[in-house]
Amino acid sequence: MKSLKELYRIGPGPSSSHTLAPQSACLKFKEGLNEVDAYEGHLYGSLSLTGKGHLTDFIIEKTLAPIPCKVFFHSDMLEHPNTMILKAFKDEECIREWTIYSIGGGAIQIKGCDESLESEEIYSQNFMEEIKVYCKEKKLSLLEYINEKEELDEYLNKIFDQMMQTVEIGLQKEGILPGALKLKRSANDLFKIANKMDHEERSKMLISSYAYAASEENASGGMTVTAPTLGSSGVFPALLYYYYHNKGIAKDKLIDGLKIGGLFGNLIKQNATISGAKGGCQAEIGAACSMASAALAYVYGLSDEQIEYAAEMGMEHHLGLTCDPVGGYVMIPCIERNAVGALRAMDCAFLSKHLGKIRKNRVSFDMIVNTMNYTGKKLAVELKETSLGGLATVVPMDDSEKAK
Repeated sequence: MKSLKELYRIGPGPSSSHTLAPQSACLKFKEGLNEVDAYEGHLYGSLSLTGKGHLTDFIIEKTLAPIPCKVFFHSDMLEHPNTMILKAFKDEECIREWTIYSIGGGAIQIKGCDESLESEEIYSQNFMEEIKVYCKEKKLSLLEYINEKEELDEYLNKIFDQMMQTVEIGLQKEGILPGALKLKRSANDLFKIANKMDHEERSKMLISSYAYAASEENASGGMTVTAPTLGSSGVFPALLYYYYHNKGIAKDKLIDGLKIGGLFGNLIKQNATISGAKGGCQAEIGAACSMASAALAYVYGLSDEQIEYAAEMGMEHHLGLTCDPVGGYVMIPCIERNAVGALRAMDCAFLSKHLGKIRKNRVSFDMIVNTMNYTGKKLAVELKETSLGGLATVVPMDDSEKAK
């Protein structure tokens, strides 16, 4: 598996596959092109069907500026659901053409390119069962297994700080989110409501307000962190913010939680997918909940077996979750879903703490990742970030509300 640094990336919202990945692709594409008159971007599949609401055309044009660029949306469904073709022209002749796949979490693959766009393989084990066997032989805990030297701690400090900043900025903002849906920001109001509640309800409302804050900031194109994607970037930060600011958990402890969560996220990325266009929202919110559940179980001081149990539950109870953004925006149901995912992660860690004392879990983490991958392949294409089915077609919208 790759470094955890490949899982946690800082970038502009609202979508790691639709904005962060195209931005990376455009930056790499224009390298070495000194004389270019014009660019073209051709979008297919999910990139085309929800590209307007996800600001894909905007980020491509912005990244390739000041050279003019025309972006075309095609109805074709190619082999990969997130495909873009970039072309560069000089004197009306195409001098470079790349076919690029956005594979989830901001990562890209270039067709026909053998060069690795990510770091080298860090971990030899690719399944949780292999990791457990290795840890038993070496007498290591899961945290000790994650050994990427000092560079990882420095990197995750920056990730943690950005998560905190994203929540703080989102909490302060009021008004309407950009886009034709005219959706009202809710994080600030939820935070005010939380501070008037009694202790029993206050914690849940605070966490919800933090998830809304991060997700609304993402939806408005702000800087957020893939955890593991931008569409699910409210789950993990909400919980880290709560345990850091409201529960007084040390930053170092929470960063270790990021490592633990990242390990499970890496396994999902390795053996299934973290792309909503490939696996539905179970691959995004489900993965984020799984990661956050494992992190909280670690913070609670649970055993490695209970940590795996929490991570497994976080994914198991999101199986089949569809990705059907209304109007192609990362707003409905995405923002609310991040808050629900954060609360569910707390429940998973809580249950693993007590169920783990009673019996051994019959469903392993590897089993549930395999099931998620299978389920994602069986989901109809209309329910995988295309806005062709589900809520995207049930929620009434007039023409003025659709992304253009």
